[in-house]
Formats: sequence, C-alpha cells, structure tokens
Amino acid sequence: MNMYFDIKAVPTPAYVVEERLLRKNCEIIKSVIDRTGCKILLAQKAFSMYSTYPLIGQYLSGTTASSLFEARLGFEEMGKEVHIFSPAYREDEFDEILSICDHVVFNSINQWKRFKDKIKASTRKVSCGLRINPEYSEIEAAIYNPCVAGSRFGIKASQLDEAELDGIEGLHFHTMCEQNSDVLKRTLAVVEEKFGHLLPKMKWLNFGGGHHISRDDYDIEALVRCIRHIQDKYKLEVYLEPGEAVALNAGYLVSTVLELGENGMQLAILDTSASCHMPDVIEMPYRPKIIGSGEPGEYPYTYRLGGPTCLAGDVIGDYSFREPLKVGERLVFCDMAIYTMVKNNTFNGINLPAIIYNTEKEGLKIIRQFGYEDFKGRL
Repeated sequence: MNMYFDIKAVPTPAYVVEERLLRKNCEIIKSVIDRTGCKILLAQKAFSMYSTYPLIGQYLSGTTASSLFEARLGFEEMGKEVHIFSPAYREDEFDEILSICDHVVFNSINQWKRFKDKIKASTRKVSCGLRINPEYSEIEAAIYNPCVAGSRFGIKASQLDEAELDGIEGLHFHTMCEQNSDVLKRTLAVVEEKFGHLLPKMKWLNFGGGHHISRDDYDIEALVRCIRHIQDKYKLEVYLEPGEAVALNAGYLVSTVLELGENGMQLAILDTSASCHMPDVIEMPYRPKIIGSGEPGEYPYTYRLGGPTCLAGDVIGDYSFREPLKVGERLVFCDMAIYTMVKNNTFNGINLPAIIYNTEKEGLKIIRQFGYEDFKGRL
C-alpha cells in the first residue's frame, strides 16, 4: 500500500487523504482530456473535500452537483465549470442555481417547462439539458441501477417529444457504477439506437459517472475511442463526471482498537463505526481492506471488528491477523476517501473522524477536527 505517513502521528479516527495518490488519479484523468478534448468533472457526491479542490482544479474541467449546496461548493472552491442535475428542483432555490451553474440538467419535460422561462430571463448564459433513460444498465444491484422498472431517473425515448426540445442543448445519461469502458461502449450503442436521431441537434452529450478511469485495469484506450466516436459522428462536446475515479484508493481511515472480547469468536471494538464513518459498508454492503490483514482464517488470529455505537449491526467485518490484536493498536482501512466524508453522521453522538491531508511538501495537515458542538448543532 502506498501510505506516505506515520499512522501513529494522526488522531483517531481520522480520514487521511494522500496528495500524491490524488494527483496520480488526476493525471490519469487529465490524459483523457488532453487526448480527446472532452471535459471531465468531479462528481462531488463521492468526494467533496474542498481543501483538495485547488489541486483537482489543475487537472479537471470543473464540478458537478446534485444539490444547490454542492453546486455552491464547487463554484466557491474550484471556480471552474459548475453543472447540476436534480430529479426535481425547488422553486425557492432555482434563482441561486442559475446564478452559479453553467449547465442545468432536468429530469423530466415537466421540470424543463416549469423553469425554462426563468432560464430565458436570466442574464447568465446557462446551457440546459435533459437526463435520458436508455433503459439499459449493467449494474447488478437494483439500489444503484437508475434504469430499473419504476426508476425515478431520466426520460425514456418513448416519452420524448421533439417539439418540446426548443432550448435544450444537451442530453445526459448516467447508467454506470464502478465499471470499465467496455460497459460504456455497449451503453453508447443503446443510446445511439434510441436517441441518435436527436444528437445532431445537440451541442453536448454527458456520459455521466461510474467510470473507474483511475483503476489499474481500466481500459483507457476504449474510453478514448468512445469519446472520439461521439465527437466525430455528431460533432458534439463530450462530458464525463466521475466521482470515485478522482479519489479512488487515495485515502485511508485510521482507527484504534478500544477493547477486545469473545462471544463464540474473538471480537474487537474500534473507535471507528461502520454506521457513522463508512456507511457504505452497511448500505452496499462491502468489506473494506485493512492493511496487514487477511480473510477470516487466512492468518492465525481472526476477529470480528465492530464500532462503538448501540446498533447491533454496526459491524465492519471479519478479519484475520498474523499477531493478536492489542488495545490501543492502530488499524488502517483502505480506499476511504470516497463516499465516507460525504455520508458520515453523528448517530449516537459518535464524533466524526478528523480530516487530514498528507501533502507532498508540508506532510500531515489537520484540515478539520470535530467535537460536541458539531453534534449538537445539527439537532
């Protein structure tokens, strides 16, 4: 693992983001921008640690948002292109959205009709698009699949009336999750089959997110071919908006063992909670890697790791170690920059992890530490 810091030098629990690893991801993504001329945005829903935005902004084209607050964060902290999509916009927020966003994507024709007069009256040039539902996705888990029956996302081809597209400059689809470019190729074929007749009338096509561009086995050449195909055939500007790919494997969550016990198996209670600090462990679910650990039974000492909350299911998983765990020992969870800081919570009054940035020049910098007032102030 590419840790560049002393785990004993940070308070726990703490998210530690590595500037070196973040830069490496951004360089990979920028290579796609440079080769194709496309624009790639940071999807803040996965990673919103804005102290890193000056670095990310050196490589990416801007940010994309799913809410007014995310849009404002991207506008204030990165200051490049700001895009937004929402299943439905609030009337009382839309004027502010128009004041900071460059692209606004609507989820339905009704939403477009409701707000288009405000857009036309705006003194800012705002490019408007529609989210389409190609009714094709290779995401297996229904909770993450925006094309399942009854989905609230996107407009089907059968629901689109070309007469209603006056003022619409682009189409947007988001049908992928943690996937490779072979999935994008197959998805694009369906998009062209169902919506290809509309593309010559557009200025841009947004491929959405879910592209694991910075993953070691990602086929960048296939991605480049997909982008160039759309550019050459339809003369469109192409956007992508990955979130995970920007900070993939660039961060850690450092935890301390608080107590050890036994109940039919060895137990370890950490100062880190699955429920509070890495909720996707329960929601997805998945088993995060811990540096130096193995699968249950792989090494001599197996433990069930749990958090300090009163939730019975606040269990991170079962792990084995070469040596017995000790109270006070540090454990380091991998790939903990994405969908952690943006989703954590203070259930049970459990404090939030510190946010630490390990910079190349200055080393460890504590960006934020939390306390009682952060818990109390939400209630």
